[in-house]
Amino acid sequence: MTEPQRSNRAELISPQKKLKEKAGSGGLDRKIIAKAQTQLESNTIDFKPIGLHLIRVIDEAIRDIKSGKLQGKPAITRLLYPAMELKAQGTMFHYPLVTDISNTLINFLETVTEANDDVIDLVVGFKMAGQAILSKSLTGDGGAVGKELRTALTDAYTRFHKDKK
Repeated sequence: MTEPQRSNRAELISPQKKLKEKAGSGGLDRKIIAKAQTQLESNTIDFKPIGLHLIRVIDEAIRDIKSGKLQGKPAITRLLYPAMELKAQGTMFHYPLVTDISNTLINFLETVTEANDDVIDLVVGFKMAGQAILSKSLTGDGGAVGKELRTALTDAYTRFHKDKK
């Protein structure tokens, strides 16, 4: 029996572009972007209750971790979610300092595998800093107090990693 003849030519198959046809192409109109930017800059939504709620979510996770109800990766994940929400929303609602320290916390949590006592101590420090920023309405960069908070948290995270080496 002889083998069938095979062509060495590749056949180009172009996929259908249904999604692109539905969504269209090109970017957003500059007027739409400018309008969205103006809305963000002039919003008057009070972020304080939202931010304090997210801080309480972190506090509840800390309690569950300390009690043993939550351990390992699920514990880290439960701490990460509200930190990510704070990071995403802080600057949008005129609290860039909340965004900055939340980013520091997220970067830290992504480097640990368990929520041991040392990790929890650092998360508690973040929680206290977040509460202070929101309670004192430290909008913008927080001035001198904001700089001190940011530096203290960054230094604590740096010491944590140095101690682990």
